[in-house]
Amino acid sequence: MSAENGIDPGAAPSGSGCAECDAAGGWWFHLRRCAQCGHVGCCDSSPAKHATGHFRETGHPFVQSFEPGEDWYWNYETNELYEGGPELAEPVSHPADQPAPGPAGRVPGDWAKILRA
Repeated sequence: MSAENGIDPGAAPSGSGCAECDAAGGWWFHLRRCAQCGHVGCCDSSPAKHATGHFRETGHPFVQSFEPGEDWYWNYETNELYEGGPELAEPVSHPADQPAPGPAGRVPGDWAKILRA
């Protein structure tokens, strides 16, 4: 895994939450960070699935978990999970005090039911 195949260790994250959900006032379950450009999007368990949408729009194949304590990568092109990889630019996760699902104040009370639907 390297810049030639879709990872730029120097690309900073786009923010501390899903860029599209933040712009729309939405919420997410977990966050993923594009390892090529730093875009932070919500996971496929989230209502909007913006991380996958980013891959479809850009072709950037690798994401890394943007959850505290997680450093695994996923390759959308091959559907492969990697237990680790290159260290990316800080910060490597959303703030530890940001809840999951998040962000605080925008998650509906029936979020678990919504995600199971």
